[in-house]
Parts: sequence; structure tokens; C-alpha cells
Amino acid sequence: MTILENKPETTSKPDTSIFSHLESEVRSYSRGWPAVFDKASGSWLRSEDGKDYLDFFAGAGALNYGHNNPVLKSALVDYIMSDGVTHGLDMYTVAKRKLLETFESHVLAPRGLDYKVQFPGPTGTNAVEAALKLARKVTGRESIINFTNAFHGMTLGALSVTGNSMKRAGAGVPLVHATPMPFDNYFNGVTEDFQWFSRVLDDAGSGLNRPAAVIVETVQGEGGVNVARPEWLRALADLCKERDILLIVDDVQMGCGRTGPFFSFEIAGITPDIVTLSKSIGGYGMPLALTLFKRELDVWGPGEHNGTFRGNNPAFVTAAAALEHYWADDKLERDTLRKGERIRQTFMNLSDMFDGVSTRGRGLVQGLVFDKPEDADKVCALAFEEGLLAETSGPSDEVVKLLPPLTITDDELEFGLNILAEATAKVRS
Repeated sequence: MTILENKPETTSKPDTSIFSHLESEVRSYSRGWPAVFDKASGSWLRSEDGKDYLDFFAGAGALNYGHNNPVLKSALVDYIMSDGVTHGLDMYTVAKRKLLETFESHVLAPRGLDYKVQFPGPTGTNAVEAALKLARKVTGRESIINFTNAFHGMTLGALSVTGNSMKRAGAGVPLVHATPMPFDNYFNGVTEDFQWFSRVLDDAGSGLNRPAAVIVETVQGEGGVNVARPEWLRALADLCKERDILLIVDDVQMGCGRTGPFFSFEIAGITPDIVTLSKSIGGYGMPLALTLFKRELDVWGPGEHNGTFRGNNPAFVTAAAALEHYWADDKLERDTLRKGERIRQTFMNLSDMFDGVSTRGRGLVQGLVFDKPEDADKVCALAFEEGLLAETSGPSDEVVKLLPPLTITDDELEFGLNILAEATAKVRS
């Protein structure tokens, strides 16, 4: 099943003492997956004791093209061996030029998008910080509208527009200049979409200052795989346009094909004012982030938002290679939608079999939702024992969230879905 080679014979218990001795208690994923990983290829990881794990997590969406993708690895190795620039700040380099040319020809031009491209620091949260700062600079306003159950990053600005109370508490200071509004279907259809939002915007007595921007995920991954309907996104875009509010779409996790199209907002036929990208935009799993915005919004002064590692040239190389190989046609998009439908069918069957289980998702981000949150954790724990990595999400960690590589094979997908189905049956029996 795996394509990893040279499997070790040892089955001894891995030594994890240095991690508990020296690494901070802030570590999280390692607690649910207590293995020491050594090798990775495609959709698989191997621990140092020789056990193979199918990866339905993909670096939290940073590995859409799998581990050590041979096409990207070849481009990266060739670049390194040729003494290509590694650290370039925001200087002009051959690698950056190639990425910009490829991004324009393979992504922007085919979609009729006239965005400028900013290289902030190479993380998703930095791309969000740049977006928020730019929106405030352009409009001269301070407040930002965000949505219930949103997640936008762990730095202070991004945390201020994040919904999770545990993550917000980590800030240690008040998080201000942001106002949450209900995400699509927050009231289960009882309340009309945007009724409250429209009312407080137009009511001089509401106490809500006109915001600089609205920031939204089209699918809330960390928030529990909450999927915004295309009509809801269109209505939000219209509301922002009518009231001169900038629309920011955070596509850090859902972009680069995770939902099918390259951008997750394409299904709604909207053109956000600002878009944030990170995670899989680097292709190979190396840090890279882009903040895109309409040309007329480019009011930055030189150096007004910068970062030492915004010129990560090896990531430029793998990003360009990924765009050339996977986005010259629509094959990956079609495969992603087909594989997503296969997961949905399996999850629908499980929902029919067991009370208190439901499903939601789009493309290759799919969630199995449990009315008892502890059951989601039990399913992931059982799956890990059988060699599958899957995580939970949602405000109570009630959702088993799947983010497999987009390049996963059909056989690998079936292998993992069978493990999840058996784990769910054990937990619910």
C-alpha cells in the first residue's frame, strides 16, 4: 500500500523522553499521535519503529500535493544544487520572477483576477495581519467584522477575528476592534441571513462603527467544517459592496484546490477585495504566504509591512513547480471533487447507520460530526492505532476532520475510510 522503502525491522518503543523533558507544554498534535516519525512519501508517514501511517491530515492542509512530492522535490534539489538564492528578503530574484509569472499565467489570468501580490512573512497568520492592516490603511477605519467559529491565526490581530475562546484566551490582553457576526446557518435557518448585520450597520443608534472590512472563510476548517453556501457568500459580497466595506477571504487552508477550484470562493462567483494564501501555496510544505488584493488597494509605502523571511526562494521554486504541474488544466480539480464525493458517501452511510452522527464538507475537506464530542476523539484515537492520522475540530472538538492530500490514490482513500468506518462502529456500538 505504501511507497516508502527500506522499512526497519525494529519494533522497540520509540524514545520520546527529550520531547517531554525539553519541549514546551504547548505542543499539541504529538499528544494525540505519540509516535516519532522518520520518513514520509506521498500520503504516508513512517515512524522510527517501522509503522506506516496514512495521512488524512496533510500538515493541516499544507501538503495538498503530499509528502516529498517527486515533481517538487526534483525542482527543489536542482535549485539547491545550482546554488540558487535561498534567503532573499524582498529583493528581485530569478525564483521570485518565475513564481510571479507562473501565478499570473496559471491562476490569476484564467480567472480574470487583477490582483497585486504581496509577500508578507511566510505564515498564514502574517498574511492575515497584512490583510487587516491594509484594509484599515485603505479605509481609515479600525473595526473588522468576523464570524462565529472563525479561525484566522495566532498572532494578536488574527486572534482578534478568531472565534475560539481557548485560543483567544492565550493572547493575555484584550482583543479589540473586531465584532463577530453569525456565520451561515448559525441559527439553523430560523433567522434571516444578515438581518442583524444589516440592521446594526444602518442603525445610527447601534453603536457599531462602520467597519474597514469583513473577513470570512468559505469553509471553516478549525471551526468544525462549517460550509458557507454560495448564495450566502454572494449576499455577503453584495452587502460589503453596497456599504463600501472591503471583503477579505481567508483561503489559507481552503485555497490551493482544497475545495476543488484553486480558490474556494470561485464556486460563489465573487471577487474578494483581499485574499490570503499560505499552507499549500509553497507546494512542498515549506513556509510561504501571499496576500492578494485589488490593484487600486496597493497603498503600501516601501517596507510598511515586511518580514525577514518573506523571501524564501526555495519555496518560490516549489510553488511555481506545483502550479505548472497541477494547475495547467482542471484534472486535479475534477479529481478532488470526485474523491470528496467518495468521502461524503461513506460519511452519509455512517450517518444513516448511527444516531447522532452527521456530515458536512466540500471537496477534500470533509467532517464527520458527533453529537457527543468525546466520540470524535475516540474515533481518531482508534484510527491512529490502526495507522491513520485524522484530527478533530469544532468548538467542542466534535468533528472528525479529513484533510487528505489531493494527490491521494483511490486505494489509499478506501483504506483510510475503512479504518474510520470501523472505528466509528466500535465507538457507537
